[in-house]
Amino acid sequence: MQNSYIPFHLPSIGEEEIAAVERVLRSGWLTTGPVAHEFEKEFAQYIGCKHALAVNSGTSALQLALDAIGLKGGDEVLVPTYTFTATAEVVTYFGAKPVLCDSLAGGFNIDPADAEKRITSRTKAIIPVHIGGEPCAMDAIQSLAVRHNLQVIEDAAHALPASFGGQRVGTMSEFTAFSFYATKTITTGEGGMLTTNDDAYAARAALMRLHGIGKDAWKRYSRAGSWKYQVMEAGYKCNLPDILAAVGLAQLRRCDSFLAKRRALVERYRSKLERLEEVELPSAGPAGSEHAWHLFIVRTRPGILEINRDEFIEQLTEAGVGTSVHFIPLHRHPFYQEKYGVRQESFPNAENAYSRCISLPLYPDLAEKDADYVAQTVINIVRKYRGARAVKV
Repeated sequence: MQNSYIPFHLPSIGEEEIAAVERVLRSGWLTTGPVAHEFEKEFAQYIGCKHALAVNSGTSALQLALDAIGLKGGDEVLVPTYTFTATAEVVTYFGAKPVLCDSLAGGFNIDPADAEKRITSRTKAIIPVHIGGEPCAMDAIQSLAVRHNLQVIEDAAHALPASFGGQRVGTMSEFTAFSFYATKTITTGEGGMLTTNDDAYAARAALMRLHGIGKDAWKRYSRAGSWKYQVMEAGYKCNLPDILAAVGLAQLRRCDSFLAKRRALVERYRSKLERLEEVELPSAGPAGSEHAWHLFIVRTRPGILEINRDEFIEQLTEAGVGTSVHFIPLHRHPFYQEKYGVRQESFPNAENAYSRCISLPLYPDLAEKDADYVAQTVINIVRKYRGARAVKV
């Protein structure tokens, strides 16, 4: 075991972010204001969409999207079982039902064919999730949506800056929700962004994210604003303050360099691990797509490895390597089992992926020597516990 510990994730915060926050602190304006609006403008330009609305979490972005499409009690929304609970829990906020769908065979993302089998007359929308930054097969999902008159809301918490078919994630569907949580490809600590090309949807989301108060309510304490305001709807509290938007702006301007570093680390991992029969490496995504490489998820092959996934993680931890598991599928959690009666046997592909997956450290500030140590530790564990018919490396 090495003396130091390689964490699963560290945010890449530099002098640019620190200086940006200091400027906001010295400005005297901390909540939503000009910096948040500049963040929205630059994000929309970067993605190539018409509207970008800064919010306080990716979860809030999903909530605002569901509100905008008019989701109501009794409606159903197709969601992958292989995701974080936020994707499905927002559906319940409206009294609607999240309908869990299986993953693609051999993958993590939602299987459009399985989703289609679960459509009813009450199905209103589908929320595909780009797990780990690997784009979903959006052509198949869009085709499904057209056939059944469904709204598409992409959960792109992992997918900045991914693309499919030459289009950036964030430009293809009615809505796309991004997350800037501490572990994401860019971060504001807590925060998110909702993108859309639809003017009416954007106006609704902008209204509802700050208490349902009329346009430019954020300005009411500034010289340019007015103390008079009107509450148009019973809205939410989802706005992103300038102090966090300042971090986001600095991070966005480094997004391409972050991606380049992630790609270099991915290739470094691949070059060292590709000959291991006992460990399956992550897919680069469907043809014509570009992976965001938020995560590097490997999968063990228990049939030729004498330890299971949990034991493999224990070995990595003992060697000083931090890991995570993305994700524990929703059908395994008590809430979804008890509320909706879902069972493991209904999701064989998600079960297979979950039982074997390990997320290895991957972030821009991960040193090459540390990435090499992670890879060598994986090799050492495989050598120690490989089965008789495995290829020797």
